[in-house]
Amino acid sequence: MARITLKADQELDAATLAQVTAIEAAGGDSSLARGLAHCPDFFADYFKFYGPAREGRTVDAALIELVRLKIARANNCFT
Repeated sequence: MARITLKADQELDAATLAQVTAIEAAGGDSSLARGLAHCPDFFADYFKFYGPAREGRTVDAALIELVRLKIARANNCFT
């Protein structure tokens, strides 16, 4: 399985660092954001979709959770 190194604070641009800081301040895990920071265009597009989707504004929150669980099970991920 491929591994992506997670960018440190000093490697992040200002916008990405702000996003990472907000995630961590809220008690979240910034690993996804730090990994996606390798491709800034994808990072920006991903979070334009992910934020509203995760808040249930574009896709029902219950459906998102069911899909997340299905993907985790298919990949033998039980965290």
